[in-house]
Amino acid sequence: MMAPAGDPHAERIEERVFSGGEVPIAADLCGPADGPPVLLLHGGGQTRNAWGQALVAGARRGFRMVSADLRGHGDSGWSQSAEYDLTAHAADLGAVAAELASPPFLVGASLGGLASLAYAATGAPIAGLVLVDIAPTLNPAGAERILAFMHSAPQGFASVEEAADAVAAYLPHRPRPRDTSGLLRNLRIRNGRYHWHWDPRMFQRGTEPGHEEALREAARALRVPTLLVRGRQSDVLTREGVEDFLQLVPHAEFADIADADHMVAGDRNDAFNAAVFDFLQRHRP
Repeated sequence: MMAPAGDPHAERIEERVFSGGEVPIAADLCGPADGPPVLLLHGGGQTRNAWGQALVAGARRGFRMVSADLRGHGDSGWSQSAEYDLTAHAADLGAVAAELASPPFLVGASLGGLASLAYAATGAPIAGLVLVDIAPTLNPAGAERILAFMHSAPQGFASVEEAADAVAAYLPHRPRPRDTSGLLRNLRIRNGRYHWHWDPRMFQRGTEPGHEEALREAARALRVPTLLVRGRQSDVLTREGVEDFLQLVPHAEFADIADADHMVAGDRNDAFNAAVFDFLQRHRP
């Protein structure tokens, strides 16, 4: 169901801070307040802005869209005790979900997907689950490449252009933007240098995505509508990882997005939105 033409809720984005957990969670909300909630959860090193046009696209379809910054990312709080494991992320999701009108659909990419699976394992009610280029069984080399990038500039950058060069080297399949001002949303100035927005302590306590067997058990226990989305060029979620997940969750649906790497929504936002909202429309309450 698409929102009526001229609906004032369709494209108005509200900023909100959910403060019911250990750290405040910043989020953008869009769409009718009584629409089925959809909680978008980005990957490690990203922010709530990583979803392209998904926030507004969902609102136009009548969903209550919520795109949140994970703890230690973007405008959300940093944990004083450097707690960044999946249990902590799942607790944050519970704090956000408690303030929504009904159990949400969870759409999680990479780290956000692992947090969503961990939250589902708590037994908390959810309407459905979309995992974006993530599953319990990953390619270690692909995961290490992400972590290496997140650790690659401990002293920050002298300029935004220098940060843009680092991103271009990390994502060679994407053209380097001529206008790099948008990158400022992902940078913070400390001691006169530009640093990435995330807490550098995030992976210093063995909190890298893992816990494979626990995640496999969580996947086996899924009974809600489930969709796995893969970027066909991804080096993180391989075809073997997909097949393993589909054996763990026989009722799961699968979408393979051509010309997309690990960050599917950023690479092919049109195809990503088509696959995800087709799924959500068919399973909406």
